[in-house]
Amino acid sequence: MANNWAIAIGINQYQFFQPLGCAQADAEALKDFLIVEAGFLQQQCLLMTDTSPPLGDRSTYPTKDNIQLLIEDLAAACLQPQDRLWFFFSGYGVNYKGQDYLMPVEGNPEEVEETGIQVKTLMQTFLIAELEIVLLLDMNRAFANQGNTSAGQETIELAQELEIPTIVSCQPEQFSHESRELGHGFFTAALLEGLRSGHGNSLEGLERYLSLRTPELCQHYWRPTQNPVTVIPRRQQEILPPLSVSENTQATPRITSREILAAALPAPSLHPNSHTNYSAQQLVTNHNTSTNKDKQTISTNNLGGSLSSSTPANQNKKIANTWFWRRWWLWSTSTIFISILIAAFYLDRQAIFKVALQLLPATSNSVNDDAETEILPLSPQPTYDRKVIKSSPTTSANSQAITRKQALLDLARMSLQPTQASDLSLAIAKARKIKPGDPLYQRAQQDMQLWSRMILDLAESRAKQKQYAQAIAAAKLIAKDQLIYPQAQAAINLWRIRAKQYVANKTLLDAANALIVTGQASTYNRAIEVAKKVAPGEPGFDQAQKLINQWSEKILVLAWKRASQGKFAAAIATANLVPEGTSAYKKAQQALQKWRR
Repeated sequence: MANNWAIAIGINQYQFFQPLGCAQADAEALKDFLIVEAGFLQQQCLLMTDTSPPLGDRSTYPTKDNIQLLIEDLAAACLQPQDRLWFFFSGYGVNYKGQDYLMPVEGNPEEVEETGIQVKTLMQTFLIAELEIVLLLDMNRAFANQGNTSAGQETIELAQELEIPTIVSCQPEQFSHESRELGHGFFTAALLEGLRSGHGNSLEGLERYLSLRTPELCQHYWRPTQNPVTVIPRRQQEILPPLSVSENTQATPRITSREILAAALPAPSLHPNSHTNYSAQQLVTNHNTSTNKDKQTISTNNLGGSLSSSTPANQNKKIANTWFWRRWWLWSTSTIFISILIAAFYLDRQAIFKVALQLLPATSNSVNDDAETEILPLSPQPTYDRKVIKSSPTTSANSQAITRKQALLDLARMSLQPTQASDLSLAIAKARKIKPGDPLYQRAQQDMQLWSRMILDLAESRAKQKQYAQAIAAAKLIAKDQLIYPQAQAAINLWRIRAKQYVANKTLLDAANALIVTGQASTYNRAIEVAKKVAPGEPGFDQAQKLINQWSEKILVLAWKRASQGKFAAAIATANLVPEGTSAYKKAQQALQKWRR
């Protein structure tokens, strides 16, 4: 069976171009759609952005080498003929000497051939692999055209010639635009809307939607018009797979015994052998109908038997007696059932279920097998006094632990891992499909809050390990409607600052280390002065202090060596190079006093 693959590339921070604001968000949003709503497997959807996590020990930073090697390795080792591949690129596109290039993060407009990725070569790679390819290129973003041909022209012509399904974000003479208010480029925003509204089943339907919606967005946000170009090959092909039943079933959590107790138990039956419940009014109607018939025999099959009499008087008497006992039975069983429900507020629920099953056999018979399966495994819970529940922090903690355990069980049912931020995000997306009014809605909302908290915990753990890019990528998965969204955004802003500080300080320490010449105390002293520039509280400060103490000890060792050779003047001069506040400073001062005497 053919597999579905996706490569989504979005580049914001270029080395030689003006930075973009939404390219990374475009790539992330399309990848999320393909996984959550289109049924693509997460491990077969690859993301390459400024902050995307690595694949094992391989970097996904969108350089030219990384992009080309990843595509080549996939084509050689993973992709099979007839596999479907979505290739999405959001970033700068350049036409140089009549040829189109996608510009990676280090792309240089002065060295296009050397630093760019040629679109023609890219297409040839996909054709050789015999893939069902869909090219989505949000390119030509506000970059002055070079030569007589605009960016995108060659791409459109090649796609027509090679019959590759391709959508380019705008006409060759136009520019692609983005809006920070919208959070996406206009092309990608319209693309996502079209896919979610069901227009992505065919290239023709998607082309019709984009041709109308993209100019509308440009007009709404007061930008120059851009018109996407779609190349539709003569050979028709589906661009999205149909969702399977198993995927939809998996996304729906199981109904719990709590919901069954609230909604599934029907009214008690009037007869142990009866499988149909009748109201009192229905019984009266049946009685009157039977009485108006031949009075020799009265049929009562709906109650599991028949009544017959030789005289009308005896017959009416038996009917009256029967009706009295029916009403008594209905009133008695209803009273018992209501009493049991009231007692459920105060007693252990599992015990109540057992009593109900013993006292109301007809009720248990009318509950379906699935409901019984959910009720019986319910584990016993201790009985709490109401006042204790309201005031005891231990009880609140236990409740939170139970809720968290249930959220983890829901993850396990979906075959998702609680240690993967992307898996937690996928679970949240599935829970979001449960709408208000559904019995599971409240449970889904609680799960989403817990899973969002777990994502932030994972992000914070990565940040503590100085993995700021991975921490930011994880925290970005927390949606705006979650309670901890402001906290996540504050953490992202802080981690961005710390990431820059970490890189800057690491560079500083590398430069300090490069100053050292073995055996020369003055070089250690200069290195210490450079390392002192790492401020307290900044990433790398602890490492800087460790190096400063090591280098101060090196200076003291050199001083003792010179003193042992009788070179006390040189020893004193060397010991004076040990800075105050270092681990060797006190020992250096003691040595100086000795050597001066």
